[in-house]
Amino acid sequence: MKEFLKYVLATVTGIILVTIVMAILGVISLVGLAASSASTTQVEENSVFTLMLSGQLEERAQSNPFAKYFGQASENLGLDEIIGAIHKAKDNDDIKGIYIEAGIFSADTPASMHAIREALLDFQKSGKWIVAYADSYTQSTYYICSVADKLYLNPQGMVDWHGLASQPYFLKDLLAKFGVKYQLCKVGKYKSAPEMMTADKMSDPNREQVTAYINGIWQVMLSDVSKSRKVSVDSLNAYADQYVALSNQQDLIRMKLVDKLLYTDEVKGEIKKRLKIDEDDHISQLTLEEMANVPNKKEDGEKIAVYYAFGDIVDSETANALSQGHAIVATEVCKDLEDLMNDDNVKAVVLRVNSPGGSAYASEQIWHAVKNLKAKKPVVVSMGGYAASGGYYISCGANYIYSEPTTITGSIGIFGMFPDFSGLLTDKLGVKFDEVKTNKHAAFGTMARPFNADELALLDQYIGRGYELFRKRVADGRKLPVAQVEEIAQGRVWLGNDALKIKLVDAIGSLDDAVKKAAKLAKVDKYYVSNYPDEPSWFESLTGSLDSGSYLDEQMHETLGEFYAPFTYLKSINKQSAIQARLPYFQTIQ
Repeated sequence: MKEFLKYVLATVTGIILVTIVMAILGVISLVGLAASSASTTQVEENSVFTLMLSGQLEERAQSNPFAKYFGQASENLGLDEIIGAIHKAKDNDDIKGIYIEAGIFSADTPASMHAIREALLDFQKSGKWIVAYADSYTQSTYYICSVADKLYLNPQGMVDWHGLASQPYFLKDLLAKFGVKYQLCKVGKYKSAPEMMTADKMSDPNREQVTAYINGIWQVMLSDVSKSRKVSVDSLNAYADQYVALSNQQDLIRMKLVDKLLYTDEVKGEIKKRLKIDEDDHISQLTLEEMANVPNKKEDGEKIAVYYAFGDIVDSETANALSQGHAIVATEVCKDLEDLMNDDNVKAVVLRVNSPGGSAYASEQIWHAVKNLKAKKPVVVSMGGYAASGGYYISCGANYIYSEPTTITGSIGIFGMFPDFSGLLTDKLGVKFDEVKTNKHAAFGTMARPFNADELALLDQYIGRGYELFRKRVADGRKLPVAQVEEIAQGRVWLGNDALKIKLVDAIGSLDDAVKKAAKLAKVDKYYVSNYPDEPSWFESLTGSLDSGSYLDEQMHETLGEFYAPFTYLKSINKQSAIQARLPYFQTIQ
C-alpha cells in the first residue's frame, strides 16, 4: 500500500509540476505575442515587401493569436491590411519592390481581387517593381499577379485559366426528406434567394441576371489581364476554352501567360539582381504582418472616419445564426453611427459596405441611422464585393456612392420564407395536434400546419408594403421617380459597371476615392483616415480564439469547404429572420 501511495503521490506531483511549467511558458508566450503585436517595424534600406497570397481573403481579417497553435490550416487575410500594406510600401523609400508568392488562395469576391490589383497598379506608378511567382497559379491568383512586371512559374507548374461559372445550391428535395418545406411570399421576379429552398433549378429571370453579371465580371478580368500581359482578349478567351491548366509549361511562355520557368532559389536570384546586391547577400523582406506595424504617415488635418459594415445584416447579436463569420449587427451599427454623428472631431464618414443583405427590419434601422448621420455630416458609401438587397438598402441614402466595377449590387426586392415543420413533426415523428381558438387567426403561425390561403394573403400584403418602402427609400436617396426605380428593381442584381448606367451608383472607384470625395464634401483640404469600429484588443482576440465553438467551427469550415455554408444553414434553419432583403444565401462564382 505504501508503494502504491508513493507512486500515486509522485504522479500527482509530476502533473502539478508540468501544469505549472506549462502555465509559465504560456504566460511567457502570451507576453511575447502581445509585445510583438505592439512593436513598431523598422524598415531596412533596400527592402522587399513579400505578399503571400495564401489563405482566405476577407473584407477585414479578425485577429486570431492562437490560430497556428490550434492547428488552423489556412490564414485569414484582410483586404484592408493588404491594400494598406501596398500603400505603405509605395510611400516608403526603403522598400524597392513587391514580391508576390501565390499559393492556395480563396478570395471572398471578384471585386476584392480587383481592388488588390488596382492597388498594385497604383504601386507601380511610383516606379517600383513587382515580381510574382507560384508553383501553380489558380485563376484568382493569376488575375491578381498578372499585374507584375515579371511573372514566374515553377518548371512543372500550372496556370489555371478557365473562365467563370456559378453553381447555386438547391436544398428543397433534401429538406423534403426530413418533412420540411417552405412557404414563400416575395416581390420581384428576379428575387432569386428563396429558390434555394423552394425550387430545384434556376428560374429563367435568375438565369438571365446571373448570366449577365458573371459575363460582366469575366469581361473585366479579360480586359485587365489583356492590358498587363499584352495578350488579346480573343486569345485569352481561346486559352480558357483550351483549359490551359493542362498545357505544356513551355507553351505558357509562348502564350505570354508567364515570362520564365524558375525554381524558388532562382527567383531569389532575380530579386537580388533588381536590388543590385550580390548573390551571397541577404534579402531584407517584410511580411504582411510586419507591414501592419510600419508607421503610417504622420496624421495631420481633420479626421475622416471609415466605418466597415460587412457580412450578413442581422437584427441583433443573438440573431446572428446565418452569418459565417462577421455580421452587420443593426443594434451595434446604429449605436456606432450615432457616436460618429456626435463626434465633432469626425468631419465626414465613409461607409464601407460589403454585404449581400439580410434582415429587412435591420436594414431599415441602419438606413435610419445613416439618414440621421447624413443630416450632420457627409456620408459617402464605398461598395466592396457585395452591396445588394439589404446591402443596397443601407447604402442608398448616402450623399455619394462609389462601386467597384465588379461589385454585385441592386437586388431591390424583399421576400419572406416561412418553414413548415408540420411534415417533420406529424409524418416523421408522429406528433399529433388538436386546436381550440377564440378568433379566426388566433393560431396564426402554428407549427401544427402550413399557412392557409387567408394567412398567406395577409403575409403577401405585409411583404408588399415592405417592398414599397424599400423602393421609396431608393427613390428618395437617389433622387429618382418611383416609376424609374421600379424598372430597375424587381429584385434584379446589377454589376457595378451597369449600376452606374442606371444611376444606382454615382461613380466607379475605390475606397481611397470615396475618402477623397468625403473630404471634398466636408470641405477639408488636409485629412487623415481613422477606421471604425475599433478592432478587438489583443486580449479580446485571444479570448475569442480560445472559444471552443469558434475553433470547432473553423475546423468544420476547413473540412467541408464549399459545403460548409449550406450545412450551417440547415443547422440553424429555425433561427432565421423570416422577412429578408438579401441575395441568394450561398453565391458561388468559380
